[in-house]
Amino acid sequence: MRSEQGTQSLSGTRRVVDRFRSAAICIAFFSMCFFSTCIGASAQESAGAVTSVTGEAFAVRSTQRRALAPQATILIGDKVGTGAESRVSLLLGRDTTLRLGERGSVVIDRFLMNAGGDITLNSGPLMFDRPSGSPPERVRIRSPYGLIAVRGTRFFAGPDHDALGIFVERGEVTVQAGGRTVKVSAGLGTTIPRRGAPPDPVKEWKPERIMALFGSIR
Repeated sequence: MRSEQGTQSLSGTRRVVDRFRSAAICIAFFSMCFFSTCIGASAQESAGAVTSVTGEAFAVRSTQRRALAPQATILIGDKVGTGAESRVSLLLGRDTTLRLGERGSVVIDRFLMNAGGDITLNSGPLMFDRPSGSPPERVRIRSPYGLIAVRGTRFFAGPDHDALGIFVERGEVTVQAGGRTVKVSAGLGTTIPRRGAPPDPVKEWKPERIMALFGSIR
């Protein structure tokens, strides 16, 4: 009898252990599904939307390319581009406007509501604009030429012959390149002559030069 009772007790213990093991496996499985879903949702997080398009504009994500039209959603991680004689305007976050000119390309690396973000300018002219009086948000714009740190402003960055030109219409930006950092305030501009080179001295630009650069984006 004792042997039979011992056997039954051992069998019961094994059943309990098996149940706990099955429960643990289920919990682990659903946890993985939950975190995978969260990661997927994060990867699809919205950064903003398209406000206007002239000509051809598109967004590339992984191997998928989609045409952009007004009110189309822009996602974090999107590579936004334009074709020949084309323009696209984006509203990022609550009140940041990004306008991309002909044959432009930017990547929205990160952009959070009321917290700023990171953008990569690969090619073409870009205009960045935030309304006067908006709360400061830290935005960084990277390019093959250097880094532009922004805190609430309106400025242009883009091709200036073979260089990268940066002109500030309102506010101030900090430009870092080639081991040098310069601050560019309203009405002034600087140029990074080539990749790896430091920015030229900050100075006033002639009206004709300003009109030509902003004309490529408006």
